[in-house]
Formats: sequence, C-alpha cells, structure tokens
Amino acid sequence: MTGTFDATAWTGLLLGATALFAGIGALRKPGAWRTMIEEVERSPALQFVCGMLELLIGALVYLSNPWIPSDLLSCTLKALGGLMMFEALAILGFCDIYTQFWLRTLAHMHRGWAASTALLGIVLMVPSLMRFQ
Repeated sequence: MTGTFDATAWTGLLLGATALFAGIGALRKPGAWRTMIEEVERSPALQFVCGMLELLIGALVYLSNPWIPSDLLSCTLKALGGLMMFEALAILGFCDIYTQFWLRTLAHMHRGWAASTALLGIVLMVPSLMRFQ
C-alpha cells in the first residue's frame, strides 16, 4: 500500500453522502424531518442522545481536519465540525427553544431545506472524490 490516509477526503465523502441521502429521504417522505424533531422535543433521553452523538461526530470532524488556509475543503469541514459541536450544545442546553425554531421553519420550507441538504452533500462529495485520485 503506497498511498496515505486522507482524513479530509474521507470526512468530506462520508458527510457528503450522509447529507445527500438525508436530503433525498426528506424529499421522498416530506413529513419525516418534522416527525423526528417532534419526537426529539418530547423525549429528554432522545435530546441527550442526539446532542451527545452530534457532539461526538462534530468533534471527530473538527479534530480530523487541519486548518490549512490553502485547502478549502479541509477548512470547510473544520468549520462544519465546529458548527456541529455548537449545535449539539444548543440541543443539550436549549432543546425546547431550538426545536421550536426548526419546527416553524420546516412548516413552510421543507422542500427547500431538503434540496439544500442534498446539494450540500454533492458539494462535499465532489471535491472529496477528486482528492482520491
């Protein structure tokens, strides 16, 4: 094996694929995201699990990508990891307020959020796949 492990490429590919297919799933089942957020809002245990899981994933994304100003993908992923950690803390501390924001937003912008999520997935996947060559 002559190549080296590119954490940025793998992180971008996995996050991109997750976002792409989450967006496709939300477009296929329009009420799914709203139902998930309502379930999280009702369950303190689910709030804690979701917050901790996002904190863990965000920390892994943040820590596995170095800040190299000339590497736009690495900087983007580091910023996304930081935003994920911030969102996780918001879920852990202010879930009741935070979920109400998303429930109001999803009521009239569901297709827009789903399409934006799928597009973000493609935007992350393309440069990540190009790094493998």
